[in-house]
Amino acid sequence: MRAALVSQPRGTQRYRPTEREDRRITALLQHAGWRVGKDRVERIWRREGLKVPKKQKPRGRLWDNNGSCVRLRPTHVNHVWSWDFVSHATHDGRSVRLLNLIDEYTRKSLAVFPRRRWSSAQVIEVVADTMLEHGRPEHIRSDNGPEFVAKQLRQWLETAGTETLYIEPGSPWENGYCESFNSRLRDEFLNGEIFYSMNELRVLAERWRVHYNTIRPHSSLRYKTSSTRGMVAKPQTAAT
Repeated sequence: MRAALVSQPRGTQRYRPTEREDRRITALLQHAGWRVGKDRVERIWRREGLKVPKKQKPRGRLWDNNGSCVRLRPTHVNHVWSWDFVSHATHDGRSVRLLNLIDEYTRKSLAVFPRRRWSSAQVIEVVADTMLEHGRPEHIRSDNGPEFVAKQLRQWLETAGTETLYIEPGSPWENGYCESFNSRLRDEFLNGEIFYSMNELRVLAERWRVHYNTIRPHSSLRYKTSSTRGMVAKPQTAAT
């Protein structure tokens, strides 16, 4: 029935397994030199009650006439970047917004930068520094937040040769790679730390970002790191 609704042959349907945290832990242990199998890790994981289900809200989908989801899918390094903000607070209760910038193809975190407040000029500064280090993206995906649709920012990206991709309002799943990264950032870093100053937050955020890129295995990359995928992907021209 679902295949008929989206005009897609039943033979093209594939089951997409859910991501399992115990498998990631197995990969991390093996990378660290532990001779342990996934079955043993799974038994310990279940026995200790570490498998906590996460609640998810129902979400819709946008489909083209041919049954494909409406979005540009990344095919190589610097093809599509995406960015978003995550809100948090320091120990004194003052709000902080972290700008997250990722390469959708490699899943590599290119920047995690916190500020109390952001202006278009400050966003441009972070993106420019990131381009100098990693090269210029062909496209950059975001929601329609005021910082991302600002005229100054759009003109600067156009001059740099990067096309903007804006998701539909109220459709965060169209920016799925960055939304997934935001969730990992909050679950694996922000929720487990108390930040007494902005300097402390910046230092710890950068340390976590490096760990995320070089140590943490990704199930979507067959439990390899994002840095590993970047090493074998199509090279891109650096920003000028």
